[in-house]
Amino acid sequence: MRRLLLVISVFLGVVPALADAPDRSLRPIPRPATLPAGVTLLPTEAIPRPRARPANLRPAAAPAARPGATVPSVSAVASSPRPEARPRNLIDRLTRRQTRAPAGSVCSDPAIKGERIGAVPGPIAGCGIEDAVRITSVAGVRLSQPATVDCATAKALHRWVENGVQLSLRPKGQVVELRVAASYVCRTRNNQPGARISEHGRGRAIDISGFVMDDGEVITVRDHWNKRGYRSEMRRLHRTACGVFGTVLGPESDRFHKDHFHFDIARHRNGPFCR
Repeated sequence: MRRLLLVISVFLGVVPALADAPDRSLRPIPRPATLPAGVTLLPTEAIPRPRARPANLRPAAAPAARPGATVPSVSAVASSPRPEARPRNLIDRLTRRQTRAPAGSVCSDPAIKGERIGAVPGPIAGCGIEDAVRITSVAGVRLSQPATVDCATAKALHRWVENGVQLSLRPKGQVVELRVAASYVCRTRNNQPGARISEHGRGRAIDISGFVMDDGEVITVRDHWNKRGYRSEMRRLHRTACGVFGTVLGPESDRFHKDHFHFDIARHRNGPFCR
């Protein structure tokens, strides 16, 4: 009975208090126009703000469970089977497929056509090619005979044909064929007894003697090097090869190169050797 009377008295005391409550919430008292002496306010930008928690430290939200779904126990998860590793031979096969050049191409360059012939042993010490290719065309320009070289030489020839040959002979038309005088051959430099093995003997050189144009004209190093109307183009052919190849020799270099350009990819201490 006493407890009931206590509840009634509390209720009767709260109701009048609610009745006396204001109709609207109280508004804050406006800040005075002038502050009392000795009171200063910090600028807003000087008030330090709490640093946001880094995203990687925020707890990840648990995915909502579907109705009727059961949560696996810890023991069940620990014992669930893992997927088998992908076979290594499959990985190798896919990798080779991605890096393989189109059919008929070599040196991983679709613009260099030919076939890979692998190691070419030399009959004497210093000769031979570790990984040779036999190329038949570069940048859409056929070779008069297949050239056996390594891939570094084939790529250098490709760059020269694309960026030097066609641009240099553009006033005469389009080049459709390179006249190849020599590629791989195991011999000494200039066939001189006792000389060092030529870069030709390592598959790192190629000799070009002429150019066949799309109208059938044949421009040769021997006949057109000093011919009027061709001098500037022939010298530009020689100049654009310098740097693409490490060694560039032409008709004015010595008596052995009067009728062809010699190109090889040897590197010299003072830069390309071009004469």
